[in-house]
Order: sequence, then C-alpha cells, then structure tokens
Amino acid sequence: MSDAYGQVIEQWLDANEIEWTRAGESWSFALPGEKKLQTPVRLDLGPHALGVHAFVCRKPDENFEGVYRWLLEKNMRMYAVAFGLDQLGDIYLDARLPLTTVAVEELDNLLGSVLAYADESFNTILELGFATSIRKEWEWRNLRGESTANLEAFRGWLEREPG
Repeated sequence: MSDAYGQVIEQWLDANEIEWTRAGESWSFALPGEKKLQTPVRLDLGPHALGVHAFVCRKPDENFEGVYRWLLEKNMRMYAVAFGLDQLGDIYLDARLPLTTVAVEELDNLLGSVLAYADESFNTILELGFATSIRKEWEWRNLRGESTANLEAFRGWLEREPG
C-alpha cells in the first residue's frame, strides 16, 4: 500500500519538475519561491499518516515573543499546515495528514499552501526577528557603496529611524 502512496508523491514531484531524493519512505526536495528563494521540504510516509516538514527560517536573533506570537496568530488562518519550532528554535511548517489525503490534487493543495505560507511570511519573520542584523547590514553596505538589492524589501523601515 505504501508503494501506491509513494508513486503518487513521485508523480506529483515529477509533474511539477521538482528534483527530489528518496531515502526509504522519505522524500526531500525544495519548493522555489519569490521572497524565500527555496523552501526545503521533507515528506515522510508513515503507516497511517503523511508527515510534511518544511524549513522556513532559523531561530530569530531577537524579539522571540513577537515572532512566535505572530506565527501563532497566523496559524489560526492557515490551511492544513501550521508553524512550529524544533528543539533549536528554528521555524518550520509542519503537518500530519491521513494517508487518504495522498492524492495528486491534495498534494497540490498542501504543497501549494506550504510554498505560499513560507514565501509570504518570510520577510515578516525577518523584520520581526532579525531587524538589528538587517539594519547593520544595510548601513554597512550604504557606507561602502555596496549593493542593497537583496535588502530592498526592507527599505521602508530601514530608512526610518530605529524605534
């Protein structure tokens, strides 16, 4: 039976032209995004459920309570997956779904949600949890005439005075 579910997973990955690797009953791959350029994902096929684990961001440098509160509030409005933390405080999107959901159409909905939530949340997580580091990098690059192209999404709050 798990072979049939594995074939569905591989069919979805191949149809979406996503490079993947398989180790036993686990598939690893990356979903391409816009704000978050890649979201690493692992699917684990268990005897009763499909586990979805997607890395979003490392542990915030600061404002942990603000970041985690924002994630919990966002969880209330999300489909199928939820934000969670690992033992290091790194941020993931995670789900456990019954095997009956392992169909091409539902994988499309599920992994589309993973991609959308990771991508749309990424800059907010960075602003809330890494503001000091981003501001220092912005100032350092401006002082030296270096490109700030990959920081443009933060220009609005970076050009305002801190606080």
